[in-house]
Amino acid sequence: QAQLVESGGGSVQPGGSLTLSCVVSGITVDYHAVGWFRQAPGKEREKIICIGPTGDITRYADSMKGRVTISKENAKNVVSLTIDSLKPEDTAVYYCAADPGSNLYCPSSEQHFIFWGHGSQVTVSS
Repeated sequence: QAQLVESGGGSVQPGGSLTLSCVVSGITVDYHAVGWFRQAPGKEREKIICIGPTGDITRYADSMKGRVTISKENAKNVVSLTIDSLKPEDTAVYYCAADPGSNLYCPSSEQHFIFWGHGSQVTVSS
């Protein structure tokens, strides 16, 4: 059973940057894809970006293209998400999730992400 724990959320002013971390245990990020998602109040959960076992990156959210960076440290089993030029509409709970399957690349469907963290709140306001 894998466990994922997000950290790094908080309150940020518009235009600022934030880095979220996802510490993974139970599975290794060098063999499994890990993605980041978010859910804003009153909205459905949205896929943002994913990094595959070999480091291949899949960007899902057009609204965040050019503003998000994903990276991982295999030795620490940590996946990080950096968001630049934050906007009030980026306010959401951010989740990381892992695909325990043997896919070499990030899955296109959210249903493959079986293990989820509890989320980290990001609030963007002045």
